[in-house]
Amino acid sequence: MIQLTGVGKSFESSWVFRGVDLHVPSGGSAAIVGPSGTGKSVLLKLIAGLLAPDEGSIKIHSSEIGMLFQRNALFDSLSVLENLLFPLKERRGVLGSEALDRAREHLDWVGLGGTESLSPGELSGGMQKRLGIARALIVEPEVVLYDDPTAGLDPITSRKIAELIRDLQSKHAAVARTTFIAVTNDMQRAYQLGDQVYLLAQRKLLSGGSPDQVRSSRDPAIRQFVRGLQEGPLS
Repeated sequence: MIQLTGVGKSFESSWVFRGVDLHVPSGGSAAIVGPSGTGKSVLLKLIAGLLAPDEGSIKIHSSEIGMLFQRNALFDSLSVLENLLFPLKERRGVLGSEALDRAREHLDWVGLGGTESLSPGELSGGMQKRLGIARALIVEPEVVLYDDPTAGLDPITSRKIAELIRDLQSKHAAVARTTFIAVTNDMQRAYQLGDQVYLLAQRKLLSGGSPDQVRSSRDPAIRQFVRGLQEGPLS
C-alpha cells in the first residue's frame, strides 16, 4: 500500500505541487500523467525516499522498493549479467550459483537471455529498458516505481515494454504481487499500466479513476490532456 496525504514539495520557495493525495492498494497499480515539467519525476522520488516532502505525509507498507529511472541508470562499466549481480550482492547478500541462477532467470523473463556478456552500450534502447526492469525486480521488491519506462521508444516497443511490466507483476504474484506506480506522458501506456490514472498539473494531482473513467471524464483539465486539445485550463 502507498498512501500520500497532503504532500507538497517546493524548490527555492516555489511550490512544485501541494495537497497531493494518492492511495494505491497492495498489489495495485497507478499511472501518473501530466505535461512536462509539472513534477511527475519529483513525486516519484518523494515516494522512493530520494527527496523529502516539505509538507504532508507518505506511508508505504514496505521498505523494499525497486525503481526504474528515466535514463535506466545502468552501469556502463559492467556487463549485462554483472548489472544484475550487483544489486543482488549489495542489497540481498546473494552470491555464487544462486545469484547467477536468479540473474539468468530474470534475463530470460525480459527476453535478454544470451546477452550476459554484452555491455549496456551494445543494447538497443528497448533492450536497455528491459535490463533496467530486470534489475529493479531482481531484489524482489514489494513496491516498484517506473519513471517514464517507455520514453524514447517507438510505439511497438513501447507497448511491449508496458505488457512486460504487467506480465512481470503477475510472475511475482507467487511471492507477493508488486504494487507499482508508473509515470508516463503516453496516455495509451497509462491505460495499459494503471488500475487508476492520475493527472499531475497546475501544482495538484487530479484523480481520473479507472482508464474507462478517464476516457469519459468531464474534468476540463483531464479532458484537455487526454484529447490533446490546445484550448483549456492547461497552458
